[in-house]
Amino acid sequence: MVQVFIPASLRPLADGQRSVELAGNTVRDVVLQLESLYPGLIGRLREGDSLRPGLAVSIDSGISNLGLRQTLPPGCEVHFIPTVGGG
Repeated sequence: MVQVFIPASLRPLADGQRSVELAGNTVRDVVLQLESLYPGLIGRLREGDSLRPGLAVSIDSGISNLGLRQTLPPGCEVHFIPTVGGG
């Protein structure tokens, strides 16, 4: 199981939940499970086979470059965070 933290901006779509515990081997698995629990959430996290532009995923405080393909160790924390742009 992994602990998935839901960004504040998406909590209204997730019945106000701050986090949920899910089984999953990859970020893709977690996103699909979130969609089954909270229909409509997937469109805010995924675009095609990638994370939405402007969104990153952090696994145990490390930012992943693999997006949906990132494997998840048991017991990890998963955070979806908006990326910061600018120059």
